[in-house]
Amino acid sequence: MPLLPVLSSLLSRASRALGLESVDAFPPGHQYPRTRWDRAYFDIASDLKPEQMETAICDAIANTPAVFAHITHPTPRMQRTLLGVIHARLRRGSTAPTDLVAMLIDACDDPRTPEALPGLRAALASTAGYDPSMRVAHLQAWLADMPAAFDLIETPVRVRG
Repeated sequence: MPLLPVLSSLLSRASRALGLESVDAFPPGHQYPRTRWDRAYFDIASDLKPEQMETAICDAIANTPAVFAHITHPTPRMQRTLLGVIHARLRRGSTAPTDLVAMLIDACDDPRTPEALPGLRAALASTAGYDPSMRVAHLQAWLADMPAAFDLIETPVRVRG
């Protein structure tokens, strides 16, 4: 029955256009086609624009950094959001964010993941083959030496007048 696949396709398109589906990737043709996220952790409606999708994911990372582990090939903006959380924890001097640094290493070890900061990939490559805890400690020290200016790149400026 060729009618059922046609009806199924039309229903799927209508559902997606109305935002009734949750997506796990950016739409085709996006700048970061390899970026994927787990629908169970990110409820991203299908009718959102790519910028809105990325903003929703970055907000989720900022609120609950552990969800970063459920993203494959995160965009530079997503990585910078996690880096901002790591940097804030390093500045506060509370518990070391070793779990977050380990997630960043896992994400950035793949050469298909875009580099969020200049030198990040080189810092990771210099520790290739080391024990995971040593890699975390080395990258944490490298991040502690970084200026805090990297997280100001995408912060919107609000002017009151």
